[in-house]
Amino acid sequence: MRAKSGKVHLQRRKKALKLAKGFRGARHRLWRNAKQSVVKAGQHAYASRRQRKRQMRALWIVRINAAARLHGMSYSRLIKGLDDKGVELDRKMLADMALADPVAFQKLVESVR
Repeated sequence: MRAKSGKVHLQRRKKALKLAKGFRGARHRLWRNAKQSVVKAGQHAYASRRQRKRQMRALWIVRINAAARLHGMSYSRLIKGLDDKGVELDRKMLADMALADPVAFQKLVESVR
């Protein structure tokens, strides 16, 4: 008697169909479509986890630049000045400071100038 892997086969399908829950049309109903959609969704999720890091850094830079220009300085001059002074604040901290504590950010800009 040959082994047909019935239980494992059904479990694999069930897993893919469960992961495809919420997909539109045949993508959540039909096995082959669901399987392809789940694989592609996984690829997009993997790539997006890396893109998120790039996008957040870009957002921080935009925020720092906008806040710096309010005080008459460009982003690049601010970062260069902070490096020269030896201030070890990363862009995430600077962007948060620019939003949450504008007075402290202004003092920082003045110290660089």
